[in-house]
Amino acid sequence: GSTVPSTYDSQDPFVLEARDFRGVVSNGMMASPRELAISDEHEGILEVEDVTIVPGTYFADAFGLRDDVVIDMENKMFTHRPDCFGVLGIAREIAGIQGQQFKSPDWYRHDVVAPTTEDSLQVEVHNELPELVPRFVVVPMSDVTVKASPVWLQVVLNRLGIRPINNVVDLTNYYMALTGQPLHAYDYDKVVAQDNDAEHATIVVRYPKPGEKISLLNGKEVEPRDQAIMIATKDKLIGVGGVMGGGTTEVDANTKNIILECANFDMYSIRRTSMANGLFTDAVARFNKGQSPLQNVAVITRIAEDITQLAGGKLAGVLVDDNHLPAEVLQRGSVHAPVTVTREFITARLGFDLSTDVMARLLGNVEFRVELNANELTVKAPFWRTDIAIPEDVVEEVGRLYGFDRLPLELPKRDLTPAPKDDLLELKAAVRSILHKAGANEVLSYTFVHGDLFDKVGQDTALAFQISNALSPGLQYYRMSLTPSLLEKVHPNIKAGYDEFVLFELSRTHNKLHLPEQHDELPEEFEILALTIAADNKIAQDKGGAAFFAAKKYLAFLASQFGITLYYAPVTEDLQYPMVKPFDHRRSALVGVKDSDVILGIVGEYRAAVVKNLKLPRYSAGFEIRLKQLLAVRKPGSSYTVLPRFPKLEQDICLRVTADLPYQELAHYIEDHLQQNRPDQTIHTLSPLDIYKRQEDPNHKQITFRLSIASYERTLTDNEVNRLLDQVAAAAKEKYGAGRL
Repeated sequence: GSTVPSTYDSQDPFVLEARDFRGVVSNGMMASPRELAISDEHEGILEVEDVTIVPGTYFADAFGLRDDVVIDMENKMFTHRPDCFGVLGIAREIAGIQGQQFKSPDWYRHDVVAPTTEDSLQVEVHNELPELVPRFVVVPMSDVTVKASPVWLQVVLNRLGIRPINNVVDLTNYYMALTGQPLHAYDYDKVVAQDNDAEHATIVVRYPKPGEKISLLNGKEVEPRDQAIMIATKDKLIGVGGVMGGGTTEVDANTKNIILECANFDMYSIRRTSMANGLFTDAVARFNKGQSPLQNVAVITRIAEDITQLAGGKLAGVLVDDNHLPAEVLQRGSVHAPVTVTREFITARLGFDLSTDVMARLLGNVEFRVELNANELTVKAPFWRTDIAIPEDVVEEVGRLYGFDRLPLELPKRDLTPAPKDDLLELKAAVRSILHKAGANEVLSYTFVHGDLFDKVGQDTALAFQISNALSPGLQYYRMSLTPSLLEKVHPNIKAGYDEFVLFELSRTHNKLHLPEQHDELPEEFEILALTIAADNKIAQDKGGAAFFAAKKYLAFLASQFGITLYYAPVTEDLQYPMVKPFDHRRSALVGVKDSDVILGIVGEYRAAVVKNLKLPRYSAGFEIRLKQLLAVRKPGSSYTVLPRFPKLEQDICLRVTADLPYQELAHYIEDHLQQNRPDQTIHTLSPLDIYKRQEDPNHKQITFRLSIASYERTLTDNEVNRLLDQVAAAAKEKYGAGRL
């Protein structure tokens, strides 16, 4: 009635029964290991060497296969727990969660003293990568008989999903599965042969040489990456450290002498090598989680004892422990120093009201050593734990062992006081609304840019922060201003058929001109608004004036909505700020706030090289200003202005002044005079009409303004407006010698 295991999941399972074969009744069958589903061996029947097993015993009972228990576990637990990549770690974890005391085998210790013996097989180790290989342990063994493993070992490996190969290799896999520590066995004589039959074996841990290749155990030939950890003899590669051994030193049926290796490798290096060469092995799965370097001697000593029993081998030389761990780590037997934490610290974060005795018992169940001092716990992690370094790690440990499912179901108390408004966020929202009303379109571009963009706009790459792990090759640097990102979008939009548009962006920038005094402080961030206006050449022909004035109009409109009056100052060519670099200093202006020393930014047209490099249309300009400075000078309150019910009057005034008098200075003077002398309860605007310089009089220019004024109480007369403009002309003549035309 038994089913042959290898056919159990097939469409036609083979069930044993009494059958007539050649006139003889057969009541069973003899089976190979493959038919019993414990290995791939199918050369003959499985020989059971254990003479204590009574004939008639169920195979499943004899080898512990009946009523096997499968436990489903959340595998995210393993992500940062290298000890849980071994059966010992899993068993310890389950015991701890169940509140049971777990005790590791006596041989599993950090302070194991390796046995000594005569040095009949010498192994010389040279570790050229101590930072990547902090511990490299090897021991030679002689007179080994390589054969099939005992049935019990084949069954155990099969249950773990590992294919049995031979007794030596099977034991390395068994102890890897048991402890999480990968091991490897080399054929000693093959290692010596790699160095032209040298007197003894030499193992070198190094980087590969240019062009070196290696044939691996899986038959694949690879050229390892430049910084892969390689195991070699004096002359040739024999393994990819922490990944897979080489085929030239493989243990086979003819092997008599072996070298056992039990090493510790840098997990990040192993991960990169695995990805680079497409090698994903059981060893990689464990090493790239960061195994403890304190277990190597214990594991290699134990497997050497078992090889002596199962393969007839014996120690043939001293154990070589190439150890680069700090002395204090070896002395205390723990990767990290003990952590001191208070009971209040733990309970405040977990919500459990546990005593220190309960916490100590929970931790002790999984072999932590805990010393109590009133409400304080000093916790020393066992040598296989590499993740207990700070108080929060102890909190997590207590919470998991006690059970997060036992957390009290109580909603946290919350303060219902409204959160204070963020002035900067409100300013950004207002800026967006204002510019949207003005017809501009907001874009959101990457905070990172390519170094080529800096070159195209004239910004110095040395002033930018470079990304060490860039998202892509095109996103290498933090940007130093927003204007280059906007200008990149102009040509594609023009090409797509959008002949006239305005783009703006609000974001942060960084640069090395404002590095913090302390190295542990973060660089300063700048909250920036940038806008660019562009029109293709056909549209630009129909527009009056330069693009500078179009960009300035958007900036002035924005400022007016915040109750700010701007002034403009010349841009000098020697300014080194990244924000200024894309702009043509001859056709741009620094933007300041009237009656203050606040500089907001810059407005203007772009340098010819920038226009050429980014394929901009001739009609393009923009501005870039700092938002925190804008926030500091904006006037509180609403920007809403009540319109008068009475009609407005418009009159022009033309003043002849010296050519070197800035337009801005005259405009501000007239505006101030109008504010002080206009009739009560009136509203007015002053706008420029033209600036004209006659050829016959190059030392003077004519500036024409248009005054628009209305009253909230009555209809103004022409005489009132004329008297007001006469006062303006008189004041301008006295101040600047201006003549009215």
